[in-house]
Amino acid sequence: MILWSRVNELREEVGADDFKEVIDLFLDEVEGVIGPLRADTDRSELEQQLHFLKGSALNLGFSAFSDLCQAGERLSAAGEADSVDLAAIVDGYDRSRAAFFEGLREHIAA
Repeated sequence: MILWSRVNELREEVGADDFKEVIDLFLDEVEGVIGPLRADTDRSELEQQLHFLKGSALNLGFSAFSDLCQAGERLSAAGEADSVDLAAIVDGYDRSRAAFFEGLREHIAA
């Protein structure tokens, strides 16, 4: 679910002091897109939203969530936005976020 090697790589890239800020920025940006997806009121920009989420997820090692976003992005690009399972994508984010925080201390380099 979480690619811990990517998390450690990111922490090394930005430094331990800035790592928390990067996490906070990631969560703020992703929550800004996930919020409307939870409501599922407008799918007109779904392909772009999922593309953004996919890339953001990859940057922080949320591999399972990224995979869900990629699948939804492909469907949207093929004109099948209405068939994208947004509940599964939102659930994938929620589960990935929980797993990230549960494993953060255990998996990141000291």
